[in-house]
Parts: sequence; structure tokens; C-alpha cells
Amino acid sequence: MDIPRKISARRRFLRRLFYTVASLLTILLITLGLSRLKPAAPSVEKQTVWTDTVKRGSMLRQVRGMGTLVPEEIRWIPAANEGRVERILVLPGKVIKADTVLLELSNPEMELAALNAEWQLKAAEAQYTDLHVKLESQRLTQQADTARVQAEYHQAKLRADRNALLAKDGLYPDVDLKLSQVTAEELANRYALEQKRLDISSESIEAQLAVQKTTVEQLRAVYQLKRSQVDSLHVRSGVDGVLQQLPVQVGQRVTPGTNLARVADPTRLKAEIKIAETQAKDIQIGQPVIRIDPSVQNGTRTVDVVLEGDLPKGAVPDLSVDGTIELEHLEDVLYVGRPAFGQEKTSVTLFKLLEDGTGATKVQVKLGRSSVNFIEILEGLKVGDRVILSDMSTWDAYDRIRLN
Repeated sequence: MDIPRKISARRRFLRRLFYTVASLLTILLITLGLSRLKPAAPSVEKQTVWTDTVKRGSMLRQVRGMGTLVPEEIRWIPAANEGRVERILVLPGKVIKADTVLLELSNPEMELAALNAEWQLKAAEAQYTDLHVKLESQRLTQQADTARVQAEYHQAKLRADRNALLAKDGLYPDVDLKLSQVTAEELANRYALEQKRLDISSESIEAQLAVQKTTVEQLRAVYQLKRSQVDSLHVRSGVDGVLQQLPVQVGQRVTPGTNLARVADPTRLKAEIKIAETQAKDIQIGQPVIRIDPSVQNGTRTVDVVLEGDLPKGAVPDLSVDGTIELEHLEDVLYVGRPAFGQEKTSVTLFKLLEDGTGATKVQVKLGRSSVNFIEILEGLKVGDRVILSDMSTWDAYDRIRLN
């Protein structure tokens, strides 16, 4: 019968404890060593990145934005009076003249009012003619009376002069001479009164005719107004151009001020370009920029650009365009292609390629003024350096990368 020894069990326990502690220390040392090692540089395909070389020279500053072509002058044609759309004569897209009738409205009440105004005018004109005839007849009568008294006066004066000569030679009685002279003086006074009545009659005629003429002119103005209102039911363009919109339908009732049509000149277009607010601050008024919207909408400002020269084929209102505005020419500056991220006058981190092109390391770069495709370099790079301009945010945690 075997008896177990206590010494052997204790040795086995100590041996196991030693192996366990040794294993733990080994794992701890390995972990500590690995933590001190730098992470391996990630590998990036060279064909997937966009690179550019830093240069020195002149740089053209530009800003770019999307926009649309719009007419320089747009004319909305409103309804001058209330009416009902009877006919549409021209459809959008057609070239029209200033006198082209676009659509016809109807308004029976307005047409009746114009007819009544016309008859009132004709009645007033007839009254004016009748009054003119009557007053002219009265003037002629007065003129005839004046002429008759004038003839009688001249005859009496001749007789008085003759009698005076005969009385001087004692051939005519003095009493008869005095009678003939008194008669001549009486007719002279009557002739003066008749002449005065004739002058007053002429002034009275002019005054009465002027009153009646004022009434005629007043009614004529009313009729012309009513007639113009009826004529406005034939809606005309008023300008040469192209009919762009006709937002009404046959049978629709419109009120004064309702927009009936939109007309624009397609040969005079401008571009409304939306420029990012961070870039629009450098744009100045002047050719070709004619207006800058003072407000910011959705991070952009609208800039109106005049189009110089002949318009290209296919240029029509509301056509989408990609516009570029030249700001200034910079001479003798250090510049490179614009990176995917990084605004002007900020500091960014870029990957600069090694001389052999097998890898790239991070560098801190201070940027200056920017353009559409280029940006000025103030610090961090020199002429001939090659940098990666692509979005490298995936490798922000690494200071270097390998290029395959």
C-alpha cells in the first residue's frame, strides 16, 4: 500500500504558480512592447488620389456658381378692367409685336356704358351746332341793323352838309338846316349804339359757344375713356418680344390688376448666378456684374451678370448656366490646385508626397486667396512640392500613407 507524500503536492502547486506568473508577465511585456510600436502606414492606390504641384507665378482669381438666364426686362400685362376671357389668340412661345392682340375679354356693362357715352357726345355736338347757327343768325341780324343805321346816318349827314352849303348862300331856310343837322346827329348816335350792340353780341356768342364747347369736350373725354376701356378688352402686348406665360383660361373671370400674360425680349438676357456667400464678398459692382443681391438665401447670394456679344444658339430664358466671374489677377504668388476641403485664409492639413513618390506625410499649410481651381499658399509648402488634393479624411488618424 502506497502512502502519498505531502512534499510532492506542494512542489506541483509551486510549479503551476510559477508557470502562471511567468505567462502573465510575458503577455504583459508583449502588450507593452506592441503599444510602443508606431501603427503601420495604410496603403492607398495612387490612381485613386488627385495630386498637384506647387507653382509660383500669376493666378487668375475667379468664382463660380450655377444660375439661370433671365430677360433683362420682363413685362407683366395686367387686366385693366374686369371681364371674362372669351378667346386666347396667341400661345406661349410665339414671337409677338407691340400691337399683337393676345386675348379678348368681354364686359357687357362696359360696352353699354361706352355706347351711352357716345350718344351723349353726339347729342351735345348737335346742341353745339344748333346754338352756333342760332347765335350766328342773331349776329347777322344785328349786323344788318347796324349797317342800315349806318346807311341812314351817312345819308342824313350828306343832306345836312348839302343844306349847310345852300343856307350859306341864302338858298335854304335856317330852320330846315337845323332839322337836318339834328337828324344827322341822332342817326350818328344810333349808329354808335348799334355798333356797340354788335360788338357785345359777338362777345356773347363766343361766351355761349365756349360753355357749350366745354360740355362737348367733357363728354368727349368721358366717351374716349369708355372707348379705351372697351378697347382694353382686346389685350395687347405693348412691347415686342416672346410670349412666355399666359396664366388664364377661356371662361375665366378676371379682376383689374390680374396678370394676364408675361412678355420678354429673348435677345436681351442676363445671367442670375448664385455664388457662395464666402466667395461673393470679393465681387464688386461693374462690368460685367450689374447687381449683387444684398441678402443671403440658402448660403448663396444672387449676382446679375450682363452677357456681352451675341448670344449662343439655344440661349433662352430660364436656361440653366454655369457662370464664372473674374475677380483679379495676382502676380508672383505661390499657388496650387484647390483641395477638396479648405477655405481661403484658413489652415489645413495636406498630405505631401515624398520625393520618390512611394508615400506621403502630413503637413500644416496656411492658405490665402482662392479661385475656382487654384488657391494661394502662404506657409507650409514651396515650389515643386506635390500634394494630394483629394478628400483624405479617411486617413486623418495617420501621419503618413503608402502609395501603391
